[in-house]
Amino acid sequence: MDALDLDIRTVRRLAVRRQRLSGPRPSPGPEGLREVLRDLRCLQIDPVGVVARSHLLVLWSRLGRFDPDDLEALLWRERWLFEYWAHAASVVLTEDLPLHRRLMRRHPGADSRMSAWALANGELREHVLVRLAESGPLPTDGFEDRAAVPWESTGWTAGRNVERMLELLWFQGLIMVAGRRGRTRLWDLAERRLPPWADRADLPDAEVEERSAEHALRALGAGRARDVRRHFVRERYGDAAATLERLAERGRAVRARVAGSAEPWFVHADVLPLVERAAGAGWQGRTTLLSPFDNLLCDRERTSLLWGFDYVNEMYTPRAKRRFGYYVLPVLHGDRLVGRVAARADRRRGVLDLEGVYAEGRAGDEAAGPGLAAAVGELAVFAGVGAVACTGPVPGVWREALAGL
Repeated sequence: MDALDLDIRTVRRLAVRRQRLSGPRPSPGPEGLREVLRDLRCLQIDPVGVVARSHLLVLWSRLGRFDPDDLEALLWRERWLFEYWAHAASVVLTEDLPLHRRLMRRHPGADSRMSAWALANGELREHVLVRLAESGPLPTDGFEDRAAVPWESTGWTAGRNVERMLELLWFQGLIMVAGRRGRTRLWDLAERRLPPWADRADLPDAEVEERSAEHALRALGAGRARDVRRHFVRERYGDAAATLERLAERGRAVRARVAGSAEPWFVHADVLPLVERAAGAGWQGRTTLLSPFDNLLCDRERTSLLWGFDYVNEMYTPRAKRRFGYYVLPVLHGDRLVGRVAARADRRRGVLDLEGVYAEGRAGDEAAGPGLAAAVGELAVFAGVGAVACTGPVPGVWREALAGL
């Protein structure tokens, strides 16, 4: 097949569609969750719950109001999902276990500082595994610190020997998160937690890279080698460019040219039916709010290229130096990122506090106002507060729409 010719708008629309942020919404029940998760392949976990936990917000943006207990069932009862490292600590699909096993069997590298520390602390390692075998699942404080050599760091992990050993064994696939008590992780042996149907195969590296790249390329809609490297299992693709070329030779991907870009692009064969619709005048999207860690935006360089939208997480920026706010949700309207909403759920008052609403240059047109207001109202209900209060600046173009909340 000849190379496709695409413009940036079509690439944006393919990304939005493949991220399940346009088109018919899946049902908000368990099957809808499975449908979305099979397309995304991972949900980043972040402990901050200023509005709601990030992985819940990512699903809400796609499904609308859903029951988080359905996600809990997929994680802890059905074990259709588990927690592991994708591009960050994430919820991932158990059917992708063979893809994640590559990192499990390689971590840590033989020459790494972690490897040397682990070798010096065999007693601590054995203690953790024996305790779990006898009494798991256990929280972090269920283990004694038997480290012979303390973990040294200039950051927050300094001296946290038990946590570092648990993290190492988690990366190696020997233990898993078996549940949570509030936000505290409970650990257990992986062999006890994995369902009987889980595929424990160790696949050849080339097959792992090809299957991972296919997942990433489907989720991206269209992408370059650098986009694939940074998506799903970030920086675990080896030579992503060569992998994409192999997929193209086999008909699993199609080469593309994107106006304004000198790099080769690719579209997965499964995405080809969407290309014509994405380029057409009848394409319709939605208006919604996105988590700061949403899969659509996890590659900041790609986000800037496709949307001209530069996003900086200001949670760790001193208050006086923040441009927009502590917890800022990008506003997606159709195929454009048109603004930002700094929000905070005040559960004591039962209010979603909009600490600032900002239009993104000229993109913040009036047509986005009703959809933005509806999305904010829906988010308030999902966050368990119901009411909305605008306590910060609101651009004039959206003031009337938001005033009705």
